[in-house]
Amino acid sequence: MRAYARPLITYTLLAFLIMLGLGVILAQLTHSYFVTLFEERIQNESDYYAGAFERYVDNDHYDIEGLEKFSQEINSAFIFIDEDKQLQINTMPILHKESTHEKEAIETATAMQEDGAPGQFVRSDYYYPVAMDTNEVNGTLVVITPVTSLENITKNIWLLISFTMLLGLVIIAIIGYKIFEKYIKPIRSAADTAHQLAEGNYKARTYEGYFGEAKKLSESINILARNLQEMTIEQDMQENRLEAVINNMGSGVLMIDEKGYIHLVNRAFLKSFTGSPKEYVGRLYYDAIPYPSIHEAIQSVFMLEKTVRETFVLPINIDRKHMEITGAPIFNESGKWKGVVLVFHDITELKRLEQMRKDFVANVSHELKTPITSIRGFSETLLDGAMKDPALVDQFLNIIYKESTRLQTLIKDLLELSKLEKAEFNLNLENIRLDQLLQDLLTIIEPSAEKKTIRIRKDMDPDSLIEGDSARLKQLFLNLLTNAVSYSSQNGEITLILRQLEDKVHVSITDTGIGIPKEEIPRIFERFYRVDKARSRNSGGTGLGLAIAKHILEVHEGKIEVDSEPGKGTTFHVTLPKRLH
Repeated sequence: MRAYARPLITYTLLAFLIMLGLGVILAQLTHSYFVTLFEERIQNESDYYAGAFERYVDNDHYDIEGLEKFSQEINSAFIFIDEDKQLQINTMPILHKESTHEKEAIETATAMQEDGAPGQFVRSDYYYPVAMDTNEVNGTLVVITPVTSLENITKNIWLLISFTMLLGLVIIAIIGYKIFEKYIKPIRSAADTAHQLAEGNYKARTYEGYFGEAKKLSESINILARNLQEMTIEQDMQENRLEAVINNMGSGVLMIDEKGYIHLVNRAFLKSFTGSPKEYVGRLYYDAIPYPSIHEAIQSVFMLEKTVRETFVLPINIDRKHMEITGAPIFNESGKWKGVVLVFHDITELKRLEQMRKDFVANVSHELKTPITSIRGFSETLLDGAMKDPALVDQFLNIIYKESTRLQTLIKDLLELSKLEKAEFNLNLENIRLDQLLQDLLTIIEPSAEKKTIRIRKDMDPDSLIEGDSARLKQLFLNLLTNAVSYSSQNGEITLILRQLEDKVHVSITDTGIGIPKEEIPRIFERFYRVDKARSRNSGGTGLGLAIAKHILEVHEGKIEVDSEPGKGTTFHVTLPKRLH
């Protein structure tokens, strides 16, 4: 409000100063005019008073009483100084009783006689000297006339001017306020709104006037503000949609301008290459990205000005990621080069799945080849004449039976794994006493453990009730316990611990076997993967047990973790929820 009132105050003060100056000039002119009239009147009257004064003088005899009476009648005093500069007459006490006025009047009159000065104002009186040179009177007569009437006129002039100025200021203030409200205020408001619009505040609106051009200006500013706000909202929506699309893309996006500076990276790019946006945006690509192969791909797009597609294996932190990079040049509507956009497809998982498929086919072929070759070989031997030897027949038939059993187990595990991986696979859910289930499994494996003199220790919380498929959970824990027995050395030890937590149960199975190297742990749940291939095959395993166990846990919403140290043993940690969602 102060900012809006400032022009009105300024214009009012300026008008006041102008009126004050004009008033002072007018007062001075009026005062000078009345002073001139007064002096002319006193001059004319003084000639009359000088003639009258002679009537009260007779041969150096002065009628003091008559002069005082005459002075009182005309309300003027006389001071007469003769040619010898001697004071002869002083009727000053008639006008002023104070002795100081009388003394000052005499001194002034004496000075006027000596200087021959014209009339002058002293205090509230006007002194006018009249030189007298007649047969009867010689000297200077100073007529002293009060100027009260002139002072009253001056006061009245100043009162009139002050009243006129006050009235003028009130009228100017009213008119100025009306002008301010109708014209100045809308213009100032429009200027402030335009300034806010220039700073990006498109919600700003101006005061709309109701008169003339100010109204048109205010309406135009508000229309402009509304249009800018709508455009900004639409632009923000488009930017938000574009940002949402780019950030939620599964592939990484990198945008570089024509000078090589990075302008945009999305969430997928940061997830693949790690880091934060500030480590990339605003920097040159070859400073921000430490991979020469990517630099070469970017340079190829710059040089060829066409789409480039390449595949790389990049060492990112401790991982090796397979990346497919598609780079394309960016041109504006006029065909001017604006930069490069690169899309990074992380195909690591695809490569891994492809390798797993190859490994699976190779492993299945290898696993099937051994028993089939044995069966075929011993069958041919029997057909070639070995059937006549009862001892060989018995030996070969036992081998054929053993290999066919191994082949049947392998096919059964493959079918089981395939069934678990199907989307429509359903669990037969029931309430299970997990401690009782584990105790039943320990009864099954105890004979195998006793053959290797392996001691089994158990520590299980009672009444561990969970929801699950008992057949599948038996398959899971039997697989883990069997592995613990198979891979433990003679006179080893297996520890089984069951603990109930708030909303889940935790089972740990620890053996004192050969252990697993740290780098091998992530792969032990792959199909047909064996840490000790010769020993695993001799133990009769198919290499699918842990893969099946992992899938059973996944459908039960559980998880499995492994702690192992080569030569000291392995611990499998299994966590299962008490209730499935």
